[in-house]
Amino acid sequence: MMSSNRQRPAVVALLATTMIAGMAAVPAQAQIAPQPAAPAPIPAAQPTAGTIRSIAVTGIQRLEPDTVLSYTKLRIGQTFTQESLDQALRDLYETELFADVQIRNDNGALTVEVKENPVINRIVLEGNKRLKEDKIRPEIKLAPRQIYTRSKVRADVARIIELYRRQGRFAATVEPKMVQLDQNRVDIVFEISEGPKSKVRQINIIGNEKFKDGELRGQMVTKQSRWFRIFSSGTSYDPDRLAYDQQKLRQFYLTNGYADFRVISAVAELTPDKQDFIITYVVEEGQRYKFGDVKVNSDIRDLSGDSLTKMLPMKKGQWYNAKQVEDTVDTLSETAGLFGYAFADVQPDFNRDKDTLTMGIDFRIANAPRVYVERVDINGNTLTQDKVVRREFRLAEGDAFNSFLVKRSKDRINSLGFFQEKLDIEQKPGSAPDRIVLETNVQEKSTGELSLSAGFSSLERFIVSASITQRNFRGKGQELRTSVNYSAYSKSIELGFTEPYFMDKNIALGGDIYRRDLNSFRYLDSNTRDTTYEQTTTGFQLRAGVPITEYMSLALRYTLNFDDVTLDKDTYYSLNDDGVLACDPILAGRYLCDAIGKRTTSSVGYSLIYDNRDNRIRPTRGNNVVLSQDFAGLGGSVKYVRTRLNGAKYWPVGGGFIFSISGEGGYIHSLEGDRRDATGALVDPIRLTDRFFLGNPQIRGFDIRGIGPRVIRRYYTATQNGTSFTGVENTGNNNRTDDSLGGRIYYLAHAEMEIPLGSGAREMGLRPSIFVDAGAVGGLKNPGLVNGSGSFPGYCSSTSNTALPVVKAGGTATAPTCDTAAGYNTVSSGFVEQYYGDTLKPRVAVGFGVNWNSPFGPFRIDIAKALLKEPGDDTKLISFNVGTQF
Repeated sequence: MMSSNRQRPAVVALLATTMIAGMAAVPAQAQIAPQPAAPAPIPAAQPTAGTIRSIAVTGIQRLEPDTVLSYTKLRIGQTFTQESLDQALRDLYETELFADVQIRNDNGALTVEVKENPVINRIVLEGNKRLKEDKIRPEIKLAPRQIYTRSKVRADVARIIELYRRQGRFAATVEPKMVQLDQNRVDIVFEISEGPKSKVRQINIIGNEKFKDGELRGQMVTKQSRWFRIFSSGTSYDPDRLAYDQQKLRQFYLTNGYADFRVISAVAELTPDKQDFIITYVVEEGQRYKFGDVKVNSDIRDLSGDSLTKMLPMKKGQWYNAKQVEDTVDTLSETAGLFGYAFADVQPDFNRDKDTLTMGIDFRIANAPRVYVERVDINGNTLTQDKVVRREFRLAEGDAFNSFLVKRSKDRINSLGFFQEKLDIEQKPGSAPDRIVLETNVQEKSTGELSLSAGFSSLERFIVSASITQRNFRGKGQELRTSVNYSAYSKSIELGFTEPYFMDKNIALGGDIYRRDLNSFRYLDSNTRDTTYEQTTTGFQLRAGVPITEYMSLALRYTLNFDDVTLDKDTYYSLNDDGVLACDPILAGRYLCDAIGKRTTSSVGYSLIYDNRDNRIRPTRGNNVVLSQDFAGLGGSVKYVRTRLNGAKYWPVGGGFIFSISGEGGYIHSLEGDRRDATGALVDPIRLTDRFFLGNPQIRGFDIRGIGPRVIRRYYTATQNGTSFTGVENTGNNNRTDDSLGGRIYYLAHAEMEIPLGSGAREMGLRPSIFVDAGAVGGLKNPGLVNGSGSFPGYCSSTSNTALPVVKAGGTATAPTCDTAAGYNTVSSGFVEQYYGDTLKPRVAVGFGVNWNSPFGPFRIDIAKALLKEPGDDTKLISFNVGTQF
């Protein structure tokens, strides 16, 4: 009996290692115990041949005999040779279904003995800490209940190693092991040794003479690992990033006129400890070129080549700039698009003169048909109705194509906030050469927000808030919101609804109803506050808005508020001369006594808005200007005109940096006559609760309401000195009160630069910025301080028990006395009131801050230093908010 044996031993443990040495461009290899694709036949002593009389299959557990035989060419009645038996072995092994195969021959009676590969029971990952299972599992193609094969294990090992390589861990190794179970089942265990993250230790540049190494490194995305780049992902080695950096170098040199620049080689070497890379670039700079003759030739009749040539940004004799050439091609394409030529082909022809070192360019605009919009398709919107997207389009079916209007449509759709930012409007050929299809591919994101949060604010201490907002209610673009907020100083409940397109017309309607309770406070010292007046506001507002032009709109509103301002009677009230309990100016100050009472405010207002920002939620470019006026006096007990002007401008300054400047100002003018308090003193016609206030968060670096007019009381204690009583200013806690009075006029300005971080920091939601804030508030009449004769801050009582108030108002407090020789034999402690801050001189602060979308809610921290301030202003170095919107 002849037999052909090709036995492959059953593998219990598989070894896979990763070896990376030398150049990092060589991909990591996963090694596993070798397995031949097909067994090499054992030479027989003599050639065997014959006719197959029968074929039996043994050793099978899951497969049918016919299935096994179907993988071979052996059939009963056919002749066979040693070569045909060897080929049958190869065919069976190539199926990767068997761990071992033997074919025995007994005078034409063939027996095929097989040992099936085991079935995978489960896949286990061990040792992965830096990469969670949800990141690795999708890369593993093996799955439970599949047939185990070594080739699939090798492929999975290679994919896992590649995943770690993308994370910068080139020392990572993966060792697959197989655990035998009963019923020919196995567990596959991937033992992962992650190793340290491979950083870029050094970037060397050879061949550069015109630019320093540091300037060229600054153009690269890859950065050298340094302690101050702990949040940067650019310090990790990435071969794809290496190729991108070569393009960045080339772009930099071409932008500066070096048209012959090239990167000769870029080599990344892994250090022996496999922890760092050293990257070396060899470059050839070449000569620097200037622009030669530059012109535009247009085959489109609506575009004049001569006119376009005059508009070109580059001129003959200027240093050559490849980026400027690319931008010019885009500009010419957009210009053609403005005239309806969507598929205009703009090609620059370069005429290089190496003798004069000049680069002439001929921009050629090929002839193209004028294009009309055949159809607008919207894909990907499962909740949002088509009409919500279509009404933001500035083009409709049948309109002449206009590239500017396509971009404007994209910006308007993005500003809805209903879709992911990677929104694209593709321009596809229509059914004819002069037809185009605009295909809008959107990816919806969550527009409903349920927020239950508790936090701590440096402004309001502990905060609890709950809100429900749906910005795309019923998929119609409507906004429905309700919120409840509670803190130590404020409580509110609000309900609002906005319909942006009433009756499918471009008219927005909305309304709000609310109840707000505010406990205003004042500072007793730098860390202590107490409550002054309590303001309860109940009201509603109706709103309407209509567009005037593409970028300008008009908003109208009507507001009705019922206000009740009260003071604690136990603290601030006393019996007046008529024996009636009333607000006591000595205890509260005339400015607080004047604020109390019930009043109704009925106002009508408008806002004229100009807005061409690319995104209203997170703008990167554009302008926004708003002029608002509110007229109170349409009924009610309060009459004034409040005017405000706001403006902001945004620029992308390259590298992901966003620079913005903004400014605003306001003035409130009373429509009432002069008002006097209970004592007959003239007071400011604008009530305390209607004024403007400035401080944190409007101007960082100052405390809440820390800027502008204020009254500060300094308290004194009477001490006897011989024959007189002297007032000594108190020290320690509660030695003074600080009441902010607000103002009738204010202005405010900001300049801010948002700094981009690496992808890791972006994933964490970190957005740092540096800023400069400036502003002021003032314009009040003297608030009517508590006046008296004499200089002692308190009361001097005569022997006849006649109390003479001698509280000093304003100025610098002196050490006052009450002379007993004059008949005053007792003295009580008192205070001095001083009026500060009523000036429009600018207050300026600089600082930096960080927004963080933390797991427990939005977080904002600002560190700011006040550079310019006025006497009486309250400064604050650090401010933060947790659990509230910012």
